[in-house]
Amino acid sequence: MSVQTGGRLRHAVDNGGGAGGQAKGAARQARHSRTVDIAARIGLAGRGLIYVLIGVLAVQVAFGLSNAQTNRNGALGEIKDKPFGSAVLVILVIGFLGYAAWRLLEAAVGVQDEDDEKKRTAKRVVSAARGVIYLAIAGSTISFLVSGGGGSGEPAPWTARVMRNDAGRVLVGIVGLVVVGIGIGMIIRGAKRKFEEKLKTGQMSAFARKVAKPAGLVGYIVRGVVFGLAGVFVTKAAIEFDPSEAKGLDGTLKTLAGQAYGQWLLTLCAIGLALFGIYSFFEARYRKL
Repeated sequence: MSVQTGGRLRHAVDNGGGAGGQAKGAARQARHSRTVDIAARIGLAGRGLIYVLIGVLAVQVAFGLSNAQTNRNGALGEIKDKPFGSAVLVILVIGFLGYAAWRLLEAAVGVQDEDDEKKRTAKRVVSAARGVIYLAIAGSTISFLVSGGGGSGEPAPWTARVMRNDAGRVLVGIVGLVVVGIGIGMIIRGAKRKFEEKLKTGQMSAFARKVAKPAGLVGYIVRGVVFGLAGVFVTKAAIEFDPSEAKGLDGTLKTLAGQAYGQWLLTLCAIGLALFGIYSFFEARYRKL
């Protein structure tokens, strides 16, 4: 085989070859388009707004000022009740869809700054999962906007349906363990400050760095703890064959409120979740996309 022929073959492989290569090239171009960039950043900012509102609601619940849902639906309700609330929800939907599109395109073309093939594959799987999750979040936000309320967003009704037999019970247990793993991953990401790798720190002002870095550290750790506890509750539901033990974000936070020193535990969690929301605003501005 000549050097020239070998070079052509390597070029074809690197570009996916034929129609596949053209499709991958189009996906890569779309991923880096201005439209997807803006929409993804709106999605990150929308995530920030949701978590700040969840934090505010949790503080109100902690001090007996409210019994509102301390989850995404509760936050969406707070937005919808305000002037121009519906318009804000529409913008959030666009942002969530944009973020989902960016993640799915990233899954399709791969992470270009990763040389290790196994790590590249793992990151593509994670990106695909996040894309699907944000598609679901966009769908639930649309449902909330159209219906004026939507569902509770809690997993307990779903676990009740799934846990009608042993196979469903195993599935719920696996989901619980996965959520625990996600929570642990968030804690590690926060403690090791790995989230900073995705920020354009060179473009950040001194003020932005002073706020974003500690907010991300605390926010990721607290969010990981809350997710981990939610996963423990779901796993417990599977082990005890009791769907009522499964709790989402709202149920997990309110369970904390019912413990000794629950008011302060819930307040600390509320502050941490709000800080994650604040960090998300900086990520929306300075994230490497």
